[in-house]
Amino acid sequence: MRARSVKHPICILAISVLFVHSEGMAADKLVGLYSARVMSQSMPWIAQEAGLFKKYDLDLQLVYVAGGPPAAAAVLAGDTEVMLVGGVSIIRPFVQGNRDLVFIGSIKNILTHSILAKPEIKKPENLKGKRIGVTRIGSNPHYFAVQALRHFGLETRDVAFIQTGGAPETLAALVSEGIDAAVLTSPTDAQAIGLGYHYVVYGPDLRIPYAATTIVTRRSKITNRPQVLGRFMRVMAEAAKILHADKEFTYKVLGKQLRLTDRKILDAGYNAEIKALEPRLVIKPEALQAILDEVGEIDPRAKKIKPQEIVDTRYLDEMEKSGFLDQLWSAKRQ
Repeated sequence: MRARSVKHPICILAISVLFVHSEGMAADKLVGLYSARVMSQSMPWIAQEAGLFKKYDLDLQLVYVAGGPPAAAAVLAGDTEVMLVGGVSIIRPFVQGNRDLVFIGSIKNILTHSILAKPEIKKPENLKGKRIGVTRIGSNPHYFAVQALRHFGLETRDVAFIQTGGAPETLAALVSEGIDAAVLTSPTDAQAIGLGYHYVVYGPDLRIPYAATTIVTRRSKITNRPQVLGRFMRVMAEAAKILHADKEFTYKVLGKQLRLTDRKILDAGYNAEIKALEPRLVIKPEALQAILDEVGEIDPRAKKIKPQEIVDTRYLDEMEKSGFLDQLWSAKRQ
């Protein structure tokens, strides 16, 4: 584990870097970004632990940048080749003219965040006038909160959104009473439950369509490095199989990366989240359309864009047509 910082014209981002090395012949180097320390973005961690990057002769440098505007800025800087990010981080710049960006897979097509608070805040209506913690304005947690509040008759002007920077920081702000309620997802929401907080809004029940966790690259990278990206997608497919089929291995990885060992918290988080994750990395048009509709309220250009214009399914199609996915899911993990 080494750390480096990336300079950007707008800001300097603190990042953590994870290196995965192959032995023998020099592996193909690939720079990736992930934007949240959550279960839905755990597949690179699982792949590393399972030796999948070595299996597919890849040397991955994985960079963490918080979701929302910071992740979007890092993507636009062009320093990464593949990204695990919320769809809004990609659709906004695409609408603004950066047509090189493209979705090649999806991990989660609905939002599974929830709003948690102390017992005295009993129902959504009690959130009026309260401080609600989100990672960033413009991030998935923020979008979920806006949609959930509208569902219960509240508008953004009725609350104060507080930016925390990340999910662990949001929980810490809740515990320290810097905020009155927190928007969290698995497994951090289960940690909050264990500390005595409760669900004011349980997000998975709302099933809000949204490209919450996607796999993104650039069309130019597909042109220049098609086989490397194809191998990366096979790594993600195998990691997804482990995530869905090998709970104990997944717990081992989550415990290591999130410093979380409480079995009850892992069980609660895993069981709630796994139902929302795509086992075959399918991209659902309605999940992208939800973001286009959101962006279209501010930028009318988004209303002219169709989901299929920002998607390239060649790698998903190849894995289906070749029988790779069928073989993968029919085999028992060794």
